[in-house]
Amino acid sequence: MILRLLLTAMLVLPLQAAIQPNFVWIIADDMSPDIGAYGLKQVSTPNLDRLATEGRRYTRAYATAPVCSASRSAFILGCYQTTTGLHPHDVENPQPLPAPYKHLPGLLREAGWFVTNTAAPGTMRSGKAIKKGKTHYNFAHDPAEMFDGDDWRKRKPGQPFFAQFQITEPHRPFPIPESYDESKLRAIKLPPNYPDHPLVRRDWYAYQRSVEIVDQRVGVILDQLKAEGVLDDTIVMFFADHGRPMPWGKQWLSVEGLQVPLIMRGPQIEAKGVEEHLVSLIDLAPSMLKLADLPVPAWMEGKPILSGDFPERDVLFAARDRCGDAMDRVRAVISREAWLVRNFKTDLSRLNWSGYKEASYPGMALLRVLNETGGLDTFQTRWLQPTRPEIEFYDLKTDTLGLHDVSQHPDQVASVAHLRVALDAWIQSSGDRGADGDPPSEPSMATILQDKRLDYQRTWKARLKKAEPTDAERLVWWMKSYGLD
Repeated sequence: MILRLLLTAMLVLPLQAAIQPNFVWIIADDMSPDIGAYGLKQVSTPNLDRLATEGRRYTRAYATAPVCSASRSAFILGCYQTTTGLHPHDVENPQPLPAPYKHLPGLLREAGWFVTNTAAPGTMRSGKAIKKGKTHYNFAHDPAEMFDGDDWRKRKPGQPFFAQFQITEPHRPFPIPESYDESKLRAIKLPPNYPDHPLVRRDWYAYQRSVEIVDQRVGVILDQLKAEGVLDDTIVMFFADHGRPMPWGKQWLSVEGLQVPLIMRGPQIEAKGVEEHLVSLIDLAPSMLKLADLPVPAWMEGKPILSGDFPERDVLFAARDRCGDAMDRVRAVISREAWLVRNFKTDLSRLNWSGYKEASYPGMALLRVLNETGGLDTFQTRWLQPTRPEIEFYDLKTDTLGLHDVSQHPDQVASVAHLRVALDAWIQSSGDRGADGDPPSEPSMATILQDKRLDYQRTWKARLKKAEPTDAERLVWWMKSYGLD
């Protein structure tokens, strides 16, 4: 009898381990696929490159929004932010999630997983180490109810865990280097919609060094998992919440604003794998539930991508709505070969005013100054026009960066019409709540705009003793900050 019980236990334990895997999310803040594994040679990212070698790299992974709170609200629910009404960035008065929506940490915690969220080891703020991990969701939540703590190692023996590690880099402000490697500066390949200017190069250089800090943080996390003996039993997912924080990246429904690195390692994930199918970050939550042998709620719009056949999909969608004081409504549909954008507010410029960007990005003042002084080429000036077309169309077969709008080309009429139908159908079928603007619980738009402007003015008053400096004055400050005369 005892022997039979022992044999039964030996058979059951492997089965339980198979259906109760550990999960780790390592989330970088504001990062495009700018690492060695994706072909960028002038950055040193040995830990991420090793993760890709030991696992699978996704080449067509996209956020659903080009800004953190909207994107994070989507991937923690496995559902587009426009469906749930969580589309404006950084809402001032977040409300509890309405039924039937439930966040992934809660679903796993209810099923027995030990759920944690923490800042990546080594994260510092004002010279002090911090443990509190970023959430930044557009819904009200109690961390004590959402998570069991900040250290997955405090779980019960044998208890499966879901640990999130939040990496603040490469979010601005970048640490400004004390010196610059001239060979790396020259090697930076700027997209053609950016001016080749010393300030731009030094800013991108600082961004790339911040990406290297991300890699170092990933190395520490992987070492921690290995030291505890769980690395090979854990599904590790590294990704970013959206693309790089540059003038035409973050806050834009562009390749630069939406495409993110996504690398996975773990049981049954083949080494040196490369997946070229379209993937959305809202696919991660249902993928984990499927692996955990838990039901995937019908309201989740993502698709499981780690069990069974890979979901065949022709298109993905993305949305951008209000970002702080930057008013807008834009929608995009992404196919394997093309990218269509619909601008609902055609009277706005692409260089739409954003107090956050105007205070944080040196390129904003630079672009305007160069535009006024004739320092931009014809292609770059088109990006600064005071209005936008309703429809933009980019042929990714010949324009992988999605920079050349060919919506008016006769050869693209059928393709434009096809994707526009798909986008309009999604807006209708998903109940896109962006048409209604901000939730009614938010302060008045006048109050929001006033508060954001005051934040902007305080920043520049501290820097230049002027609340409203000119572009030229701000540019001088940025040049000096980066060691340029």
